[in-house]
Amino acid sequence: MTYIVHGATGAQGSPVVSALLAAGRSVRAAVRDTSKVEGVDAVQVDSSSVESLAAAYEGAEGVFVHLPLGHPDAQRDQALAIGAALKEAKPARVVFSTSGYAVDVEGDSQDAPNVMARELAASGVSYAIVAPRLYLENLLLPPMIAAARQGELSYPLRDDYATSWSSHLDVADIVARLLTSTEVSGVVGVGALPGLLGSDLAEGFSEYFGTSVRYTAITPAEFGDMIRPLFGEDASAPVVASYEYRLGQPDEEIDQARSAQALLGVQPRSVVEWLRAMGI
Repeated sequence: MTYIVHGATGAQGSPVVSALLAAGRSVRAAVRDTSKVEGVDAVQVDSSSVESLAAAYEGAEGVFVHLPLGHPDAQRDQALAIGAALKEAKPARVVFSTSGYAVDVEGDSQDAPNVMARELAASGVSYAIVAPRLYLENLLLPPMIAAARQGELSYPLRDDYATSWSSHLDVADIVARLLTSTEVSGVVGVGALPGLLGSDLAEGFSEYFGTSVRYTAITPAEFGDMIRPLFGEDASAPVVASYEYRLGQPDEEIDQARSAQALLGVQPRSVVEWLRAMGI
């Protein structure tokens, strides 16, 4: 049986493909352009078309879903199309990654991740929702990693802001586990427990680089100045807003009871282990 992976050539889909292949599973990449896929079977899909998606899902053992970056309305339309396709095709299992957004299956929020979560709950298909917080890969932005190599790791979080950081590799491991086993359903939190402070991140970089790296908390506006040349104004604005929101929050730790550690016995990589795996 085959597992369908959305965004199989992207930052999150690609490691999911690798994790499934390492587990000896058959994988089919669901992508817009099959010419960009190497090493696995691929199917072209239009994520706004219920017919296209249902055809791809038909007979699948499992489907991995995450919503690509884009306009909120387009993301919401994709969530609705995917939900309708799941109800029609009825694959054996679906795992959805929130990509860091908070979701409440019982709520009524109209943002795309929450719409997707409710569509899954109403689909009649066995499902799990993987809920990471912040990605360690965020620390690899060119200006940020360059400064870290020179001894300063900067990020727009307070010194005392504990966060359940995780990597795309951690998420992929848990997605593969949840796709190939139905022992756990519902929301599964992914990330470090206890949460990591900026100083903990810097300590990991210091150990890996073999030199002293200090953490410096910068403002969301300063972070915006850093990422705007990379992503543009439209893409950067909501990111900056999310860090402004965090200024008023006490922390960003996952719920211990619903964590991958408690539910699956899976620990996320340490900062050093992640840097080593990434070959930085």
